[in-house]
Amino acid sequence: MAQTQELVGLARELGNPARELAILGEGNVSARAEDGTFWVKASGTSLGTLSEADLSCVRLDAVLRLLERDSLSEAEVEAELAAVLTDPAHKKPSVETFLHALCLAHGGARWVGHTHAVAVNQILCSQLGAEPFRRHIFPDAVVVCGRAPAVVPYTDPGFALAKAVRAELKRYGDTYGVPPKLLLMENHGPVALGESAREVLNITLMADKWARTLLGTYALGGPRFLPESEVARIDSRLDEDYRRRRLVER
Repeated sequence: MAQTQELVGLARELGNPARELAILGEGNVSARAEDGTFWVKASGTSLGTLSEADLSCVRLDAVLRLLERDSLSEAEVEAELAAVLTDPAHKKPSVETFLHALCLAHGGARWVGHTHAVAVNQILCSQLGAEPFRRHIFPDAVVVCGRAPAVVPYTDPGFALAKAVRAELKRYGDTYGVPPKLLLMENHGPVALGESAREVLNITLMADKWARTLLGTYALGGPRFLPESEVARIDSRLDEDYRRRRLVER
């Protein structure tokens, strides 16, 4: 299957209304190509109805160079997003193109999916923010979403958010020695960083289950968190590593 077809398939899975992960123009997806470019959802399009014509191909190195600047005005962002396209006939890429470039270049991902999942945002938009996700409550979330999520506080979407994400990716790598599988943006939503389209979907669905389970625990006295020693054990088990790799391939 062509990469763009697979990316459209991922978008429609994430945009399935029954899953309550994204509606209307919410969220975006991307996938890295082998030639130094990546495909990303165009601005103003919807995940649930995405077509190949709604994908924009941009130059990864050009986007990363923009992130070396101290700031970009809104007008400059508009102009630069048009300039990084490999084909001027493509639609304007999502303002989160900066975020996707970082996840693909420095986040260890080949595929990325960002949603505004209702259950996850019920927590990220609460007074607790991402705090409930900083400790695990069941093994499968460790296997699929990693030892811990990366977290950034609410930041203006686009260029400023990408700067915050870049700093968090570095902190996470320095702390854990590996890139994150799940990035949580407070008051905004989750980002799944995967090796395949299937892994991005798996991470997103598991994050949604994790959030729904957390919400249920607060109705019964609060979460019973797993000890960190158990989380480390689950994360390093050979059988769980095998299962993790098989889930990526499916």
